[in-house]
Amino acid sequence: MRSELVTTQRGFQAKAISGTHVILIALNCPNALREGLKGFSFEREIVGPGSTGPKFLRSQKVFRSIVPDPKNARDPNDPTKPQAFYTDRFPVQSFLWSDYSASPGTTYRFRILPRFGDPAALRTDPNDEIRLEVTTEQEWEPGQTHGVWFNRGAIASQKFSEEFGNKPPQNINNPTDPTVTWLSRGLLEACLAYINETQPGDALRVAAYEFTYPPILNALKALIDRGIDVQIVYHDTKGSNGQDGPNEIAMNDAGIPVNDQTNTFQRSNTKIPHNKFIVRLKGGTDPVEVWTGSTNFTASGFLGQTNVGHRIADAETAQQYLALWEVLKPDPDLETARNELAELTPNPAEAINVNSAVRVFSPRASSEMLGWYGRRMLNAANSVWFTAAFGIGKDLVQPIAARRNQMRFILMEKPVPQAQKKTLTADFNRVILSYGVPLGEIYQIRNGRVTTRRRIEDFELDRWFFQEEHFRPKNDGFVFFVHTKFLLIDPLSDDPLVCSGSANFSSNSLLQNDENMLLVRGNTRVADIYMTEFDRIFRHFYFRNIANELAGSESSDEAVSIFLDETDGWSERYFQPGTLKFNRRLMFFEEPAGTWSTNAVAGDQETVAKPVRKKRSAKKTPVRRATKKRTRRTRRRN
Repeated sequence: MRSELVTTQRGFQAKAISGTHVILIALNCPNALREGLKGFSFEREIVGPGSTGPKFLRSQKVFRSIVPDPKNARDPNDPTKPQAFYTDRFPVQSFLWSDYSASPGTTYRFRILPRFGDPAALRTDPNDEIRLEVTTEQEWEPGQTHGVWFNRGAIASQKFSEEFGNKPPQNINNPTDPTVTWLSRGLLEACLAYINETQPGDALRVAAYEFTYPPILNALKALIDRGIDVQIVYHDTKGSNGQDGPNEIAMNDAGIPVNDQTNTFQRSNTKIPHNKFIVRLKGGTDPVEVWTGSTNFTASGFLGQTNVGHRIADAETAQQYLALWEVLKPDPDLETARNELAELTPNPAEAINVNSAVRVFSPRASSEMLGWYGRRMLNAANSVWFTAAFGIGKDLVQPIAARRNQMRFILMEKPVPQAQKKTLTADFNRVILSYGVPLGEIYQIRNGRVTTRRRIEDFELDRWFFQEEHFRPKNDGFVFFVHTKFLLIDPLSDDPLVCSGSANFSSNSLLQNDENMLLVRGNTRVADIYMTEFDRIFRHFYFRNIANELAGSESSDEAVSIFLDETDGWSERYFQPGTLKFNRRLMFFEEPAGTWSTNAVAGDQETVAKPVRKKRSAKKTPVRRATKKRTRRTRRRN
């Protein structure tokens, strides 16, 4: 949901955007009002049942003149606890702030106070007070078309340690365990609810890459035992000697037959059978909805990695996913799969229909979809928000890096090679990169590879996550913290484009793997959830990287991380033209010229109008069919 723009008498402005668990508030003011501005205090209250009255929210920094040693400050009412600080006395010194503790389907009232004066006696002109209300989105309710769930995952290791002590999750196979529900934040619950809602006479069709998490397998087995038609295409993880791999072991443990060609069908003839979707068939024949997204059916998928689950109740979409499942069921070779899926989901139009959802399935005969994604980036009128878990392919470097007025936020699993970073950030005041790192660990990077790891502080949640087969100890890369695969084009607009699914934005993903992607246009509810969660993850990792660097540096100034500026100098970077924070502030308030869709249509017409040059014919390269051996060798890549 989006609040109306609120403007005070003197010109302070605010607008709020809420997802399901996150509320983002952007602030603005005339340049003249910066004089003496010490920051913003945030007061929040729930409107309606459950309200306990307004409360000022927590502050992460303090004024040094008031609290010279915040790390050792103790709660005056309970000296055994650290002292908590609040924004009434220690304001937020930023024009962008997010509340990550919101609950779905709840109305919140905010009072935001611009603070002036001496740090020990802050004041606010009553004419400057900003008041706004915003309601968070429901996760799912009857009649909705889309449901979107993001987990907390292992990126929240510091907060997890505060909540439960510095220890790993207690019982990862128990969906009701408090540590599990906290890490899942509704993602596991939503997937289990989707499965358990299956009625007698209905049917499910499952496509699974990593298929080892007992709560999911047990829920599917319970349906089979009730006589419900459940059929599963799963990744064949057996070894070269025929020994059972992780999927087969988990299926046997759950009592699910292995490759019996009735309930289960192994998938071998592909590089990576990377799908993770479930189609519901009403009455056993009519496809009505789909569960999809980036979440593998593993403990790490639901509790460790940053992941998303996307439920879509749309018959046309479900029909195509069922057709995809039917293509995969007989375990086709690469050429057969490419031919059938090219017919099932051809490349989309440059601007897909308004208020529509379009499917893109892989493997495909060409990687032209990378060009499509790149053109949508270039078409953006306001901003691009992109997760590139396994690096940025060469086809997307220039669409990201090209100098223009639009902001670009890029979230990656690990830093790119220095040369590529230089290219990507040439437009340095409009491109910002963030990447997944463990809190309390510093890396040295050479040519995009980790050469040295140095621990600063141990968090048991991170340690558990490393043990879940997602830590690459040979320094080949990082942990799989960032596992989401989505692209947002102009999510702040009334006509956003959301691209989300299982597929990484790479040629291998398009050409070799079993994958699925959803392209959703014009749904602001979906865009708001994805955008606010992106903001949470992006800024969390950005903070982690800075915190690690400060903690690991012998010469770092700790004041940068824990103390507020006691002057109004903090706001200068938000009003200095040509800086990143200046451009980000205006991104929320300036009306862009045109839209991504009008730009896409104009670009398509321009391309059509140009004469096509005749290309010299090239020799055809025979298509190499994937083998089981190749599958096993690469199965842990994603």
